[in-house]
Parts: sequence; C-alpha cells; structure tokens
Amino acid sequence: MNARHRPSLLLALLVLTAGAAAGACRNNADAGGVPAEAPAVALRADNIAVATERDLSSGPSVSGALAAERQATLRAEVAGAVTQMLVEQGQSVSAGQTLVRLDDSAIRDALLSARSASRTANEALVVAKRNAERSERLAQAGALAERDLEQARWSVMNAEAGLADATARLSSATKQLEKTVIRAPFKGIVSERQASAGDVLQVGNPAITLVDPGSLRLEATVPVSALSVLKTGTPVDFEVSGYEGKSFTGRVERINPSVDPATRQVRIYVAIPNVGGRLVAGLFAQGRVATEQRRAVAIPTSGIDLKGSSPSVRRVKGGLVELVGVELGLRDDVLQMVEIKSGLAPGDTVLIGPSAGVAVGTPVRITKE
Repeated sequence: MNARHRPSLLLALLVLTAGAAAGACRNNADAGGVPAEAPAVALRADNIAVATERDLSSGPSVSGALAAERQATLRAEVAGAVTQMLVEQGQSVSAGQTLVRLDDSAIRDALLSARSASRTANEALVVAKRNAERSERLAQAGALAERDLEQARWSVMNAEAGLADATARLSSATKQLEKTVIRAPFKGIVSERQASAGDVLQVGNPAITLVDPGSLRLEATVPVSALSVLKTGTPVDFEVSGYEGKSFTGRVERINPSVDPATRQVRIYVAIPNVGGRLVAGLFAQGRVATEQRRAVAIPTSGIDLKGSSPSVRRVKGGLVELVGVELGLRDDVLQMVEIKSGLAPGDTVLIGPSAGVAVGTPVRITKE
C-alpha cells in the first residue's frame, strides 16, 4: 500500500471502532442495564407508620392467671341421697337460691322426736315448779320436812336440765334438716356440678362449685427488682389469652411479703373490674405494671434501626426515603411503641417492619393493596 494512503486508512478504522462502541452501549441500555432514573418501590399501608402523640406506659412485666376472689365448693354437711339437683353448669344463681336437695326423711323423724321430747320436758318443768311452790308454802307453815323441800327443789333442777337437753336436741335436729338443702352463699355462676340426682353423698363430698365472675383478680409474679417501684394502687395493663388485640387494666391490690425461693419472683394480686363478665377464671394473662406514664410522640418499635452508632429511622419525604437520627424515650412493650424525643414531628411518615430496610434515596409510593 502507498505510504500516503496509510493515515486515511487509520482514520477510517477509528471511526468504525467508535461507532461500534456507541452501538454496544445503546444495546446494553436496551437490554436492562442501570437506567438513568430508578423506578419507585411500591409499599402497602402496613409497611408505614405515622408519628402521632399517644399515651405510653412502661414498667416491669407480669404474667399469671385469672382467679376468682369469691369461689366456693359447696359440700354435703349431712349424709344422704340427692333427691333434686336444681341447677346446671354455667347457670347464674342468686344469693340464697336452693341448688341441691338431699333426702331428709330420717332427719325429719329425728326432728319430730326432738320436738316431742322438748314438749314433754317443758311440761315436766312446769309440774316440778308447781310442786316446789307448794312445798315452799308447806315448809313455811311448818307442815313439811326440810328434806321433802330439798327434794322438790332438786326435781325442779332435774326438770330444767332435761328441758335444756331436749331444746339442744331440737335445735340440732332443726339445723340438720336445714343442711339437707344446699343454697348459694353468694350471687354467681355454677362452674362445676359434681353430683346428680340419685347420688349418695357422704359428709364432705362436693356437690356444686360456685364462682363469682365479678370478683376476678390477676394472680401474677414480678421480678424482685420491681419491688422498688411497686406499690398498691399501681395500674396494671395486661392482655388475656383468647382476647387477642384487647387490653385490660387493673390495680395492684396486695403484694406478697415473701419471695418465691424457686423463681425468685414476688406474687402480686391485681383487682380487675370484670364489667359485663367477659373474663373468666383460669385464663392466662401477661402485661406490665405501669410505673411510668406520659403522653408523647411515638412510632412502632419495628421502625427503629439500632445497627448504627445511634438510633435512626427511615422517613418518607417528597416520595424519597431518607435516614433520620432520633432520640428515643419511654418504651411501651405492651403497645410495641417507643417515644421519639427528637428527630421526628407529629405527622411524619416512617417505614416499619421489613420495609425499614429500603435503601436511602429510593423513591417509594404507597399502594392500597
């Protein structure tokens, strides 16, 4: 090739190479390379939370079971067959209502005999007193020996003792007859029925278990470290198994003065106003003693990032995710909320849960689904 044609050939090769490179770049962008502007990440409403003012509480955690303050197992006080069982389990009863009747035929016979003996003893005392009065008059007139007067007085004493014994037997028979009827000692609900008509009960055998649902209490335990802040009257917020999503409040009524040597925990008794009888005895409950309470700006604890040197949240502002440092305050473990002392204002939107890991600077949009 002629030497003067070489520069022209090199220039043509460079032009072709540059064109090929530009075409390759265009093809790469068309094939899914990094776009000039990233698309917005779609988030559901449950991926975000709005900072709002609300009442927060904190304190030592408690756990335990609900128990009835007033609960009674009614037992047979006399032996006998059950002739009538007048209530069923779950039935409401009033104070003094008859629940069970036992066979009283033998006791009624004993009562009739005791009444007859009481009347006889009373008549014998009347006769003895009349004889003693006559003897007194005769003795005063000198017509009766002193020995006979003492005998008349002695007869009165014996008659009085006989009447007292007959009266006691009559009273005992009357009480025994009353015991053949088992009545409700207070207003409540029948929780168990341990006997049925025809069963023969001995003294002490259970027949009915009665519970007053309006007198429920929470028997719970707290760590020993909580004793310094625990006192009677302190509010207790708790949740009960079977009532998910609902919280209840009671107040510390009593504090056990001794520590359980096995668990190193202290038992407390929390009074519960069981309005409407929604709660029942035996349910498991857990919550915390509200030793500190205040109203503050708060967000869910799942929105807090503790990986850095200081707590932070991812806030959505202008459709973009930004990282904001925050100062934390009171933590409410029951509500799963935490106070934000600084860094956020009421109305700020933050990412919570899995969405809290979205990269800073990412555009986001909220969807209804």
